Amino acid sequence: MPGLIELPALIISSLATSAFAANALYLGTYALAYAGLAFGAQALSNLFVKKPDVPKGEDGKYNLKQSVPSLSFALGSVKKAGDYVFLEEAGGTARHVIVSAGHRIHRFVRHYLHDEEITISGGVVIAPAHFHDDGNNYVSIETRTGLPAETAYPSLVSAFPTIWSNDHRGDGLASVMLACATADSKDFLKVYPNQMPQHTAEIEGALLFDPREPSHDPDDPTTWEYSRNIALMRLWHLCHPVGGKLSYSDMYLPDWINAANVCDEEVVNRSGGAEPRYHGGLWFRAENSPVDVGRIMDQAAELVVYERPDGLVGVHAGEYVEPDIRLTAIELTHVGHDTNQRQGSTVLAVRGRWTDPGNRYNTVDAAVYGDPYIGDDSERTRTIDNQAVQSHNHMARLEKLAYSRANAPRVTATAHYRGAAKNIPYRRFVRMHYPPRLSEVVIEITATPKISLRDMKIEFSGIVVPDVLYVFDAATEEGAPGSNVIPLPPSGVPLPEDFNVTILNEVVSGGSTAAYALASWTHLSNALIYEFEWEKTSLTEPAQSTNSTAGQDQVRSIYLSDGAQYRFRLRTWSNGVSSEWTGYEIRTATADPTPPGVVTGAAASGGAGQGNYSWTAPNSANYAGVRLYINTVNSFSGATLVGTEYGPPNLADGRVVTGLSAGVKYGFIVAINASGVPAAAQATGAFTVT
Repeated sequence: MPGLIELPALIISSLATSAFAANALYLGTYALAYAGLAFGAQALSNLFVKKPDVPKGEDGKYNLKQSVPSLSFALGSVKKAGDYVFLEEAGGTARHVIVSAGHRIHRFVRHYLHDEEITISGGVVIAPAHFHDDGNNYVSIETRTGLPAETAYPSLVSAFPTIWSNDHRGDGLASVMLACATADSKDFLKVYPNQMPQHTAEIEGALLFDPREPSHDPDDPTTWEYSRNIALMRLWHLCHPVGGKLSYSDMYLPDWINAANVCDEEVVNRSGGAEPRYHGGLWFRAENSPVDVGRIMDQAAELVVYERPDGLVGVHAGEYVEPDIRLTAIELTHVGHDTNQRQGSTVLAVRGRWTDPGNRYNTVDAAVYGDPYIGDDSERTRTIDNQAVQSHNHMARLEKLAYSRANAPRVTATAHYRGAAKNIPYRRFVRMHYPPRLSEVVIEITATPKISLRDMKIEFSGIVVPDVLYVFDAATEEGAPGSNVIPLPPSGVPLPEDFNVTILNEVVSGGSTAAYALASWTHLSNALIYEFEWEKTSLTEPAQSTNSTAGQDQVRSIYLSDGAQYRFRLRTWSNGVSSEWTGYEIRTATADPTPPGVVTGAAASGGAGQGNYSWTAPNSANYAGVRLYINTVNSFSGATLVGTEYGPPNLADGRVVTGLSAGVKYGFIVAINASGVPAAAQATGAFTVT
């Protein structure tokens, strides 16, 4: 054994800690310190294998399709896509089964299709409206939270009985079943404007063990609860197979209880509201380096994970603790002091990037802390990029800490390994009194303490920090975050504006006239075309339609049945996608709008329950007949139609109307043309019905 043995790091957090030292804890041994041990050498070689980076918030937009995807894990609240495990079509409906997380989650909060937030009622997507066009159910969604014993999706079992059975339960997998029905080719791009929907979901992730809760059993995950507390996430990660592979019995729980309490402490943000000190969320895959994942959580919650003298794993919470170790010239054998005030290297500003739930969990920039250098001197600006941070105030506090530490005086010291100095590896803050330059200062240890057993000394390094290191005045220090780009819901093809229908007529072969409908609207764009539809209100014939050409602001129908009542509507088309229909406009087709002449010699006489009408038809080419009316007063207003008589023009004619009640009556005769357009009413005078 060499005479000088420098023990590896006991402090293994992201705070000034290498991946080498952090792996020592994950391997559960200090074998890495001894290059001659086979296990240590093998583990050391594994450090050079580059693992995939921990995904950002916006990296989870697309569902992954591959044979055996790496399981994903979600902690806290995240928005992400998933991994396909099934995609088949039957009966015109495509069914997708997507695993959102490889473990049980708390719940699905909301769903998105192609980044459009959707509304679900009874499993059916009813909003946005294009997924529920004309009342048709095109898209439905079912979910499973990943219970230890789940239930197979019944619709898959019935649709694919040969390849999907009730045994396909997906135990322990949080999943989504997305069913998309085929739309008519004419409406396909309207229902699915972005082709097949891409599903993502905001989820509340894994249930976490909380040592503060007596009801939580570390060996029974069903007793755990959902939390956004980052210290509890880190505890879970250290004790999970994708993390530290330790057990909860290996953890010094009083430390973790304190860290969880610190994370739950309320702080005031710039708007005056209260929020937890260190809450957040992130997701990662089993293939991601556990060191990288742990470092993200450590940085987000200011945690320092370390191994205690009793072998248990403790943690220093993200708070200032008054040092219980005071080093003076008696204990110190060497002190190096760097004021770190060189003009060319002073950090002027710190930028932060965090995951904003208000921006659909995309990475956004926080307000810059400090006064950045105007130019290309990037060395004087630091950047914190942490996807587990989900609050602007949270990131602003981390920016201030990074700024303070970057510009703090540096100290290296060597002390006798005796008395209180023996506990330096297990402390985050120590006090040093080494006048004249270091008088009662607090040192935050930022590097691995090294113990020399040859001369019984301990060497450590750190920075000089104030005892108000974690004090933060949000009103003056947080700054204003940048504005988020608010995604507007797609408006689709615009509805026609100022839609109107006019009944017109024209002369056809033989000199007769025919009626047609002319639709008009306000011009919006030459890129739009319009579909004009009409049908009889009696619904005795199928609806017919015609399209305008690009740039037109009106379109006409074919010839309509004379005298029939029609309903008309209009919609817009662009690139194969249509708008909604307008409301119906009701019109009556009139081939001849010109009334004939009035009848002459209008007269009527009474009889037993009847009236005898007589008249002479006008000498009008468009005369078709007359309408006969009766009233109890000498006024056409309120008269009742009792008969219609057709005949040629310029001839004397008459009609007996029966079924009348007794009394004095007044008759009226109205000439009409073939389209039913009336002339002025002609009174017959009074007559008595007996």
